[in-house]
Amino acid sequence: MSSEKVLAFSDANFDREVLQSELPVLVDFWATWCAPCKAIAPLVDAVAEEHAGKIKVGKVNVDENPSTPGKYGVRGIPTLILFKGGAVVDQIVGAVPKSQLEALIAKAL
Repeated sequence: MSSEKVLAFSDANFDREVLQSELPVLVDFWATWCAPCKAIAPLVDAVAEEHAGKIKVGKVNVDENPSTPGKYGVRGIPTLILFKGGAVVDQIVGAVPKSQLEALIAKAL
């Protein structure tokens, strides 16, 4: 079950929710059929809970929202991209340990 702190981003709301956000935003590009995406989901939920109020965390389903992943060169999933002030700070491709997620988030705090 996903955390209520993890938002759903789409092609329609990405600019408003991510690029115009005053907080840094961690975006998880995923798909329902992706086993590594399912493996990393609890870690994404955990960092969303632990950093609530300091960053926004959300997911983009690449099958339902093909435009946004294309804009950011997402070729493999899961891809996690950290945005701050409307710009990409850094990204990680693949299922990684929580320590790597924390290191990514630290770049924007």
